[in-house]
Amino acid sequence: MQEPNDLSGTDPEPNFDSPVNAERLAREAPEHGPTVELDLDTESLPEDPPDASLAILEGPGSVERLTQEHSSPRHMVESWLAGMVKAGASDLILRSGGRPSQRVAGKIHFLPGRVPGPGPLLEVLRGVLGKRAMDEWSRNGSADAALSLDGLGRFRLNAYKQMGEPAVVIRRINEEAPNIDELGLPGDQLKQMALRKRGLVLVTGIAGSGKSTTLSSMIQYMNTQVERHVITLEDPVELLFKEDRCVISQREVGTDCRDFGDGLRHALRQSPDVILIGEMRDAETVNAALDATETGHLVLSTLHTVNAPQTVERILSFFPAEQHDSVRQRLADNLVCVLSQRLLPRLAEGGMLPAFELLVSTPHVRELLAERGSTASLARVIEQGAEEGLISFNESLRHLVTSRQVELTEALAASDRPEELVLHLRGITASSIRGEREGAGNNPSIPRDEGPSGLRLASGG
Repeated sequence: MQEPNDLSGTDPEPNFDSPVNAERLAREAPEHGPTVELDLDTESLPEDPPDASLAILEGPGSVERLTQEHSSPRHMVESWLAGMVKAGASDLILRSGGRPSQRVAGKIHFLPGRVPGPGPLLEVLRGVLGKRAMDEWSRNGSADAALSLDGLGRFRLNAYKQMGEPAVVIRRINEEAPNIDELGLPGDQLKQMALRKRGLVLVTGIAGSGKSTTLSSMIQYMNTQVERHVITLEDPVELLFKEDRCVISQREVGTDCRDFGDGLRHALRQSPDVILIGEMRDAETVNAALDATETGHLVLSTLHTVNAPQTVERILSFFPAEQHDSVRQRLADNLVCVLSQRLLPRLAEGGMLPAFELLVSTPHVRELLAERGSTASLARVIEQGAEEGLISFNESLRHLVTSRQVELTEALAASDRPEELVLHLRGITASSIRGEREGAGNNPSIPRDEGPSGLRLASGG
C-alpha cells in the first residue's frame, strides 16, 4: 500500500512514481484500475510482538493489543489482513477510529487495537483504490476494488462512508477456482446447467451467501470439460481463472467497460459462448441478458433475493407494469434455473455450509412463470417437490439437520416456513397434513405441532 507522506490526511494525491520496495505497490499502478497488486514480504515485518504490527497473530495470550505507536497505518492494515487469513475469516471490517473486527463462521469477532483515524485511513484507501475509485467514493459514498497481497492472497473490498468518515470491508477471495463437487450444492444439476448452450442461470442470496463461489465453480467446470469463450463482467474482478480448455476474458466494470449494460452490449460482438454478469441491477441489464440468451448464449448472473418467487418479483419490479406480461413470457422461454443459497454454521468441523432452494425449468414451472399473478404458486410447487429437479429450502435444511451437519435451531432460523420444517423432520409434509385433515376432519391420529422439543434425536442434541 502507498505510504502516505502526511498521516494528517492533507496530502491529496499519493506519489505513485516514487520507488517501490517489497512492501509497496508493484506490478500495477492504481490509475490503471481498481485492481491493485501488492508485493508484501511478510517475513520482513518486525518479529518482536510488543513492537510488531503482526502482534495479533500471536493470539490473545501473548499480546492483548497492537502497539500502534510502533506501526504505520499501512502496516496495521496489512497485519489485520494477515490475521484474517490465519483465522480463516471471511471479512475484515475497519471503521476510522473504531475497533477492528472480523467475521469468522458468520460471527463477528473484535480484534485488539484501534483503526487509524479518518486522515490516515483515507491515505491508505487512496493508495489502494486509485484516483477513479476514490472519486467514486467521494461522489457516491462507496466504491469497490480488488487487492492482491503476495503471501496472503486476493481480496475484494468495499470502501464506504459512515458518519462522513472512511470505512472499509475487505473480503477474502479464493485463489483457486472451487470444485463444484465440494460446495455442498446439487453438483450434478449444476454441471448439467453449466454445459447447456443457451439459457439464463441465476444464483441468488444475500451478500456473503456464496453466489460468486458457485458461479466460479460452474465456470471452472466448463473450463475443464468443453472448449468455449467465456466473458465475465465483474465489479470488481475477483477470482482470476487459469485457462484450461476455455478462453476466459475477465472484464472489470469501470475499468474495461462503463457498466454492466455497456459491457453486455459489446460482449455480444466478442464471439462469446458464455457470459457471466456479476449482478443484475436494472431493466437494461435484464433486457440485455435475455437478448443474449435469445441469440443462443448461456448467461450466468446473480440477484440479491432470498428465493425463487422473490427473484421473479424483483426482475418484474425493474419494469413498468405494462411490460410485465412480456417479461414473464421471456423468463418462461429462457430461464434455466434459480439457485438460492443461505449459509449456516457447520456443527462439527466449524465454518459455513449452504442450504439451498433449486427451481429448474419444467413445463409446469414455465406455465406458472408466464401466467400473471402466479408467482405465489411457484413457492407451493417448489415446497411440494413433486417435480424432478425442484428442491425446497426445507428439504435441504431437513437433510442438514438429520445428517447432523447443522443445529436444529440454526435450521429453523434459516427456514421461510419453520413450522413446516418441523413437520417435515417428523416425516410429515404440509400437503399430506392438509389432505388428511380435509379427508378426516379432526382426526386425533394426525400429529399436532408440538414444537422442536421432540426433534432432539434428529438434531443430534
